Amino acid sequence: MNIEQVGVVGAGQMGNGIAQVFAAAGFQVILCDVSAEALNRGMDTIRSSLARLEQKQKMSAAETGSTLARISTAESLDALSNVQLAVEAATESEILKDQILRDLDRVCPPRAILATNTSSISITRIAAATKRPEQVIGMHFMNPVPLMSLVEVIRALQTRDETYQQVEALCRTLGKVPVEVKDGPGFVANRILMPMINEAIYARFEGLADADGIDTVMKLGMNHPMGPLALADLIGLDTCLAVMEVLHRGFGDSKYRPCPLLRQMVDAGYLGRKSGRGFYEY
Repeated sequence: MNIEQVGVVGAGQMGNGIAQVFAAAGFQVILCDVSAEALNRGMDTIRSSLARLEQKQKMSAAETGSTLARISTAESLDALSNVQLAVEAATESEILKDQILRDLDRVCPPRAILATNTSSISITRIAAATKRPEQVIGMHFMNPVPLMSLVEVIRALQTRDETYQQVEALCRTLGKVPVEVKDGPGFVANRILMPMINEAIYARFEGLADADGIDTVMKLGMNHPMGPLALADLIGLDTCLAVMEVLHRGFGDSKYRPCPLLRQMVDAGYLGRKSGRGFYEY
């Protein structure tokens, strides 16, 4: 099956980035969200991202224009009735993702591959919500999608080899580096990253240093390009909490217990960059 048209569900931080990289690689993209406002924000983000790439001479003005021309928007999943691949990039909620996959299963062509950009939730369970579990797979892009080269490609227990091979080849077409990962809580990236971020939040919670001090230690002492608290703000503290809860439930181990400060900040609406305030103000 040749993949020419791709649907991306969710125009937020991850979804608009995924739409951009597919369009830049020559695919026709339908970006879908529940409201025109969300779609407008997503398209504005794509335009800003492309403008920065153009300023850095990583894209030409013609390439920017053709990339934008390949992206259309829709407020209904029914618009994805002819896609060969649909990528779900909604909020990190298993209930929401299951519903979206069921809806995609209903509207997409029988041979279409259904992918989820979940960063932690069981692909096997998500696949089981559909009538085509052998064509369901995880494509966990890294944030920011246009700049980060890694994609974790996660097989559900049901995913057939043909589906995996197509998606792996597709990642390479996008200029990404695919890594095959087994289905397990947090996969590889977030099983390692999120406990580190959670521990940094505990260090802040216990008053060991302020946010800038903690991040400076990790940047200068461990050569990290970004400190863990600034990274948490970039990811979104609500997403960090959701992933930690998946790890905690999945392993039943207290070492994955979300820091109380993380819960409190999410309760307060301090979600990081997307809300204007997290461990830092934006």
